[in-house]
Amino acid sequence: MNKIDIKGWKNFHLYDEHMFNIDMGNKFDKSKMDTTKNDINFIGRTGSNNGINATCGIYNNIEPYKSGLLTLALGGSVGSCFIQKKSFYTSQNVIVLIPKDNISDNVKQFIATVIQKESELYYKAFVKELNAHIKTDFVIPLPVNADNEPDWEYMESYMKNILQESEKNIENLRNIDNDKKKIDISKWQEYRLGDLFYKCNLDKKDNFNKISDVSLEKTDEFDLPLVNAKHYNNGIMYYGRSSDFDSEIMTLDIVKNGAAAVGDVYAQPQRTGVLEDAYLIKAYDNITSTNVLQFLATVIQKDIKQHFSYDNKCTWDKAKEMIIHLPAKPNGQPNWEYMENYMKNIMDDTKAKLNILKTAI
Repeated sequence: MNKIDIKGWKNFHLYDEHMFNIDMGNKFDKSKMDTTKNDINFIGRTGSNNGINATCGIYNNIEPYKSGLLTLALGGSVGSCFIQKKSFYTSQNVIVLIPKDNISDNVKQFIATVIQKESELYYKAFVKELNAHIKTDFVIPLPVNADNEPDWEYMESYMKNILQESEKNIENLRNIDNDKKKIDISKWQEYRLGDLFYKCNLDKKDNFNKISDVSLEKTDEFDLPLVNAKHYNNGIMYYGRSSDFDSEIMTLDIVKNGAAAVGDVYAQPQRTGVLEDAYLIKAYDNITSTNVLQFLATVIQKDIKQHFSYDNKCTWDKAKEMIIHLPAKPNGQPNWEYMENYMKNIMDDTKAKLNILKTAI
């Protein structure tokens, strides 16, 4: 992807029309939060882990911020800007950007990247404080449309192109055969799926009602992702109440029923529940990496799609006997490190493409 031509871009204040309402955040002290709970993310001034430096419970009956908003660190890792995927509180010197327009996550990511680069270039703690400029003369350059307003469509298209390029790399995992060795599989071995994974036996409350006890959208009440026979959105069809469902973390889900979705496999790094048309399976080995889960999901789906169809339902009794192909160590054990590094290289490539935005400014 070529460097962006920004000659026609325009500077915007964050508070301009079509931009954001700027909220100065909760300014909470992490030491006062109940960090034994994981209901709410606590956003600090860190530049890693999406700004999350703890999880906590409700504090003093104060409503947390909703998911989908941006956080911006004014101290610490100055300029670190992230989209928050879960309800959250903020620490000192972390503000919240609330979009005035209905913009997509792709557009938010575009803006967050530009904000971070602009902050890194011109603002430093104890030298030129971002805090003193954020509501006055802090501006970011953005592409504009014919009306001289932010060009959301351009930003959406740009980010989609980046994601599509990354997906092509991941697709290499789904296109392995003897004629197209896009990946060296000479040291891969065969494994029985049931020797590596077991099915999670998860329950829901006895009087579960599929209408009243689930939500199509994630909310503070309905906060648990529920996988089912769905061909997109990572297999997540609904959200349930955490108290109504057993759940597991760091799993794969396999769609067992449903027309086009039969045999779809998705990585679930967060706590997840399951409905009747999918299985959650968990590795006997203690896998703690989302990268490894993603690798496994793409490779296993390649094999599992060849075995099952709408007429031949995917049941665990049959699926666990299936032979899958994975990279292996000399001792015959799955090579989790290889899988981690392969996916990390893909993610690093994606980040490099995002940096094109930064170098353009």
